[in-house]
Amino acid sequence: MTKNNIKEPGLPREILMAAWAIALGAIAPMLDSTMVNIAIDKLNKDFNTTLDTVQWSVTGYALALAIAVPVSGWLMNKYSGKKIYIGAVIAFGIISVLAGISWDISSFIFFRLLQGFSAGIITTLMSTLLVKTAGPENVGKVMAIVSTPMILGPILGPVIGGFIVQGASWHWIFFINVFIVLIAAPLMMKKIPDFEPFNKDGKLDVFGIIDLSFMSAALIYGITKAADHASFTNRETILWVGIGLALALIYFVYNRIRKNQTVLPMDLFAHKSFAAASIGLFLANIAVMGPMLILPLFFQNLRHFTAIEAALALIPQGVGMLVTRPMIGKMIDKIGAKYVVMASLVLSLIGSIPLIFITDKTSMIWISIVLFIRGTSFGGIMLPLTSDAYTGLDSKQLPEAGVGINMIENVGSSFGSAVIATVVAAAVQGMQPTISNDLKGYHAGFFVSAVVLAVIFIPSLFLTHKKSAS
Repeated sequence: MTKNNIKEPGLPREILMAAWAIALGAIAPMLDSTMVNIAIDKLNKDFNTTLDTVQWSVTGYALALAIAVPVSGWLMNKYSGKKIYIGAVIAFGIISVLAGISWDISSFIFFRLLQGFSAGIITTLMSTLLVKTAGPENVGKVMAIVSTPMILGPILGPVIGGFIVQGASWHWIFFINVFIVLIAAPLMMKKIPDFEPFNKDGKLDVFGIIDLSFMSAALIYGITKAADHASFTNRETILWVGIGLALALIYFVYNRIRKNQTVLPMDLFAHKSFAAASIGLFLANIAVMGPMLILPLFFQNLRHFTAIEAALALIPQGVGMLVTRPMIGKMIDKIGAKYVVMASLVLSLIGSIPLIFITDKTSMIWISIVLFIRGTSFGGIMLPLTSDAYTGLDSKQLPEAGVGINMIENVGSSFGSAVIATVVAAAVQGMQPTISNDLKGYHAGFFVSAVVLAVIFIPSLFLTHKKSAS
């Protein structure tokens, strides 16, 4: 190898600081979305309401987040991305205080909807601003940085949430966001560069935004109803998914009439890497996020762990993610997304197939090793797919690409959770509630996850690759 890689040691300091500042702004929403799940039981008792009503604080958050994604694309085109991003992070902190002091379940759900909306703007802007900050040659390394809040959210959220709920009260799950925002806001103001609006002349695509917002919300709501009924053929799911698909068809026709002058131009999918990455991310959210839902339930129902013990049992998975994270960015920039994804899929299958055979008697040491291997592969699947979606796009296309990728990920993760939960419930339907029957349900869920992982090999063939420097 020749030593012509002068840039090899890493990123320029100003890019590195800007990337960390952007990533820090996203930590509060990423943690918050997983911490609330731990507090559902306490909220139920404190507000003296039904579980279905409290569940709306989680469902409503996801729906509001989905609605915000197309809106944020227009905001980036029209205004300074830096100002919008910082404003959304500060708004999230203020709304968190209001959620923490909610006086009844209605006010709590209302503030959770506002939280979800601001979180949708934060998550969409985060990826787009990072790609813009990094430039095409550093996108892999920078995406590895932004993965930090994505990793911390699902892994540390339930652990921190469990300790807060047990040691203090559910109110502090929201108050803690204020401290994160107080640290993040000054750093973002100082370190994030000023961004010109991406396309100031772009008109507000009111119809496109409304159509895509309701399409995402209808699909996600319909999918969550499938998990509630343990069936994809219940009337509510068919109705709402049908409405979502009808709105998708309307948008497709509308986009043709407007010749791609819309909030999410369909000609983005003409880019091979964007189309392949979109399919890969949708499937990866099913394969990765689905088991995230049933693993804690496995520990609680079959190993009789408390909520905190179940969260702690998942830590090896998080450690695996953190161990490989610094290497993945360098590998993407060096050899391209294609081979990183393929190697990671092999690793992920090694860490997923054993879960199809675990029982209530399986050694926790063995489970921890399997989860660690599984965790090491996550970044190598999600990061290259996300960074490759932006590869080869023009600067003006970045906001639209951000909208597309975030919508696909939101619908994909909801779909993943619902598919796996429905498979688990359907596998044990009509059976006696014994340990061996319950295990059949979990095994079926893990099996579906492994099959979907294997299918991701197909879109990964169409990702970019680079000839290694000689």
